[in-house]
Amino acid sequence: MAFAISRRQVVRLSSQLRCLSTATPARAADVKRLGVVGAGQMGLGIALVAATKAQVDVTLIDASETALNKGLAFADKLLAKDVSKSKLTQAEADQVRARLSPKTSLDELGDADFVIEAVPEIPSLKFDIFAKLAEICPKHAILATNTSSISITRIAAATTKDPKDTSASSRVISTHFMNPVPVQKGVEIISGLQTSAETVEAALNFCRAMGKIPSVSADSPGFLANRILMPYINEAIICLETGVGDRDAIDAIMKNGTNVPMGPLQLADFIGLDTCLAIMKVLHEETGDSKYRPSVLLRKMVDAGWLGKKSGKGFYDYT
Repeated sequence: MAFAISRRQVVRLSSQLRCLSTATPARAADVKRLGVVGAGQMGLGIALVAATKAQVDVTLIDASETALNKGLAFADKLLAKDVSKSKLTQAEADQVRARLSPKTSLDELGDADFVIEAVPEIPSLKFDIFAKLAEICPKHAILATNTSSISITRIAAATTKDPKDTSASSRVISTHFMNPVPVQKGVEIISGLQTSAETVEAALNFCRAMGKIPSVSADSPGFLANRILMPYINEAIICLETGVGDRDAIDAIMKNGTNVPMGPLQLADFIGLDTCLAIMKVLHEETGDSKYRPSVLLRKMVDAGWLGKKSGKGFYDYT
């Protein structure tokens, strides 16, 4: 009996057959195609740096074509800037751009060797994505998340219904890139209880191939970066709402007193106030410690849609 099979199914089947004899994670040197889920600021940055530094082909996934178009337009702007500063030739920039393939379905990741998820900090959303990735991606593909606060162990558990089956969960890890990705060198590598040593080593090496300097963190709420950074930002917002100081005084004292390039309120605008709130909620809920309770003003600003630079208004006006 004849039956039809789509090109997408052929790609997925051939990838799965190619690695049927081994379930070990891909080595960094074997990563030929990277999948990035989420075409926002973080996802686009990860995709662009991977295409530029690691010189791998990248499938950029987002359910919204508008988000994809916006992200690729931003990539064009960044590449043009690098050409103008002689960091890249026009030919090199064209090659980087050609490595980026925008798609709207996770099904396009059937041939990915390494996948990095970079969607909003909503646990249920990430769990759903990883459950699908475990079914779609080849058996050797490393499944990484860019989460800044959610337990890697919980995300890894979403890849299987049987806790004894670690074929997928052992390949789950966090590669938490610092923002903005094209500029910042730091990236946190966080493994869950299920993550294999081979997966950790491959993630470290691939991040180094992207020109990053990785640091290893335990799977604890907020990990290292946000466990330190977010309470600092939240306390600055509390100082503003309680009248300890005004916006300019708060940012000025931290810039001029600690030699940081941005004050905490300006930094919060750059990160996104919705992201700051989501991380503080996770820290508060998972630790039960009142010192992580989100600022009332932070909640109000998110409710008002004042999310910072990306919305045009936050603690500063960007219109």
